[in-house]
Amino acid sequence: MRFDIITLFPELFAPLLTSGITRRAYESGLVDVRLWNPRDHAEGNYRRVDDRSFGGGPGMVMLAEPLFKCLTAIRADRQEETPAPLVLFSPIGRALNHSAVAQWSASLGAVLLCGRYEGVDQRFIDQYVDQQISLGDFVLSGGEIAAMALLDAVARLQPGVLNDEGSHQLDSFNPALDGLLDSPHYTRPEVWQGHAVPPELMSGHHAQIARWRREQSLRLTVLHRPELLDQARQLEKLSRQDEAFLQRSQVGLTDAAPSAPPKKL
Repeated sequence: MRFDIITLFPELFAPLLTSGITRRAYESGLVDVRLWNPRDHAEGNYRRVDDRSFGGGPGMVMLAEPLFKCLTAIRADRQEETPAPLVLFSPIGRALNHSAVAQWSASLGAVLLCGRYEGVDQRFIDQYVDQQISLGDFVLSGGEIAAMALLDAVARLQPGVLNDEGSHQLDSFNPALDGLLDSPHYTRPEVWQGHAVPPELMSGHHAQIARWRREQSLRLTVLHRPELLDQARQLEKLSRQDEAFLQRSQVGLTDAAPSAPPKKL
């Protein structure tokens, strides 16, 4: 797959593409990432890419023409019969979730537009943007961090990127976990600051370990993301054993206890 990134700050992507385990995806070409600066397609001595907003107000707006010329260059370079979708990261976009990431990981890629300043001239959005994506109900300085989040999430799902081929299948929100949160994890030493690893994990009994992890997944989900448990119920993903655990623990969607406040150090 190929992702073309339209950004005024291509240097921000260098650490992502050369660090961490997901770099395997970029180095091997599984995820081909190409960076395009619209300033290279702007006119004038200053290669201006933004201007003041009509109607007044603070901040600048990204000009449509440099973005159009940059997109035209990308389309010519990709040489596709069916143009890849142009994606803009913006507050009105649909929130990115695991299902969307899984779809992108099986796609041929996209052109990702990283907005800056007060945003992008609406005429360019209306004419050329195919989809808008948001990371959540907050505002970033630009779309670069959102683009990196999508690239990282997609890269780690590619075959051969993670050390364990199936490790991502046990991530939170994955269908293999019925969309629930992942269970807690522990490692050496067996006792740390007086706290021991749960005995179920030390038992060596695979069925017992699997059941413990399932119950902890249920517990965390109902305490922190009860709507995910509701979705699992609607899809009939919970077994009688799951429901019995929830009832036995007196944990339910209507009376889930709030998270404990963090301890002071």
